[in-house]
Amino acid sequence: MQPFQYSREDNAQSAVRAQVWRGAGRDAHINAPTQYLAGGTTLIDLMRLNVMQPRNVIDINALSGSNLGKIEFGQQGLKIGALVHMAEAADHTDIRENYPVIAQSLYFAASPQIRNMATLGGNVLQRTRCTYFRDVSYESCNKRNPGSGCAALEGVNRRHAVLGVSDKCIATYAGDFAQALIALDAEVEIAGAKGSRKMPFAKLHVPPAQNPHIETTLAPGELIAAFNIPAMPWAKRSLYLKIRDRESYEFALVSAAVALDLQDGKVNEARIALGGVSAVPWRAREAEAALKGKTLDDETLKSAADAAFRTAKPQTENEFKVALGKRTMIRALRQAAAMEI
Repeated sequence: MQPFQYSREDNAQSAVRAQVWRGAGRDAHINAPTQYLAGGTTLIDLMRLNVMQPRNVIDINALSGSNLGKIEFGQQGLKIGALVHMAEAADHTDIRENYPVIAQSLYFAASPQIRNMATLGGNVLQRTRCTYFRDVSYESCNKRNPGSGCAALEGVNRRHAVLGVSDKCIATYAGDFAQALIALDAEVEIAGAKGSRKMPFAKLHVPPAQNPHIETTLAPGELIAAFNIPAMPWAKRSLYLKIRDRESYEFALVSAAVALDLQDGKVNEARIALGGVSAVPWRAREAEAALKGKTLDDETLKSAADAAFRTAKPQTENEFKVALGKRTMIRALRQAAAMEI
């Protein structure tokens, strides 16, 4: 770990001003020389590996006493502050009853120790688990060292992405919570030097394309403040299915966040997000369109699954993810349809 300067701020605007003043840099938020520290379960880990080497670390845990640390549920929907811990949100009665996909995505995401420490804002910004990214002895990583190449293309890529990839990067987005947010049309609130702004959560992450090191649309210095999930009664018919190499704490090989609105046995609305197979949180809109207005019979489900993976680009060792992803999505939809709400 490289030397760094530590400071602590007690409100969002002072934290943003401190980061900008200390040199947020021109790169995306994740590569800035000044970084925010909350739970630290990702940042400290990557600092120890020398993957991230910020010169300044700003502790924002004191902000948890503000709206950033609150959960609010009402007629308009659900609002979750970015400094709410994973465990608190996963165990919250209103979330478990009205948005089970959110509670499940958090419960299955990590060990109890990590869920007690990690915050939701940090969780959606967690970086890839790609071995070539996390091991600085590998020079070829466009995400860590822009322009150097992608070692995974010719290396061990069993766990890598098949959707949303490019010839510059095939790293997988590792998170679970983000899949639930994107499936439920969530909105993210952001605090910055120019004030606050809101945008669809679906626009937060950026596919690798030609610049894999730019992972989000956050401007330097900006801070995630909260997540807003709209009221939708059919969100009760939702779930998160995670397939992994072992049942204990492990990252997803494939996952599916689904929510269904069924009327008279037919799909009025469907929401599907896929994890473990994509470079960014992935909304399977083609699959949703294939289900609309139809019954969930074998033919319809197969057609939707095929649509979800039509643009897949598997590598030498991860072609199995296409078939596994289709089966996982179909299984999740069937389980959601069978829920009693």
